[in-house]
Amino acid sequence: MVLSDSRTTPGDAPASDPAVPGGDPLGDLDGPVPRRVSATDVVLAHLRTAIESGELTVGDKLPTEAELGRRFAVSRSVVREALRTLQALGLTVSRAGKGTYVASQGPNHNPVFGSYSARDLLEVRRHVEIPAAGYAAQRRTQDDIDHLLTLIESMERETDPTAWVALDTLFHLTVAGASGNPVFQKVIEEIRDALARQSSFLNQLGDRRRQSDTEHRVLVEAIVEGSEGAAVHAMAAHLERVETALNSIVRPGTAHPPHEGEAIHE
Repeated sequence: MVLSDSRTTPGDAPASDPAVPGGDPLGDLDGPVPRRVSATDVVLAHLRTAIESGELTVGDKLPTEAELGRRFAVSRSVVREALRTLQALGLTVSRAGKGTYVASQGPNHNPVFGSYSARDLLEVRRHVEIPAAGYAAQRRTQDDIDHLLTLIESMERETDPTAWVALDTLFHLTVAGASGNPVFQKVIEEIRDALARQSSFLNQLGDRRRQSDTEHRVLVEAIVEGSEGAAVHAMAAHLERVETALNSIVRPGTAHPPHEGEAIHE
């Protein structure tokens, strides 16, 4: 089923209008958006439900960003973020110049963030960020300590999700830089965009932000104290919880992360 843009004329109320029961598969969009849920979350939830319930099937074309913005009374940037998350989940595919189409009725077990998959990121991060954290505890300078403390305090105060994601990626870059090995920092810089996309994804679908702050705080304290073992353990625990959150999103019902090497399969 292809959802046509011809239904968007102001004042029209055809049979497929969202307000008509049994009409539009995106559901009734009337009424206020819950204040404790972001606009992106609302758009994403409606679209994901429509796809996973089968109301929108593989091959169906989603309305344009402009049309979705009108239906949900949100900006195109909000719609774009929701569509990006659907694509990361593998539920949709974007075709240049043609639009966004349903690609699957269920999420991909290995979501993609920009140029890299979740599995790619987790494998690399285990081999880079865990030892980098240990070296940071041994080699950090006072400037490194001051920068990390400023970052974690800013993250704990930040209320804007987009700003928090930017701080999150900067935090991981700073830890890598504090290792004293520029190669670690270079690797994190290379995957920076993917990390930001993954962070936004986890915050939207896994409500990870506050827990991440706690995990980051433990890591900073270990680095400040100069404890290599504690820093390594803190980073390893942080990445394990990232993996658990990813699995809970793409594999609902997963209580614990699979054994190393088994998580996030294609």
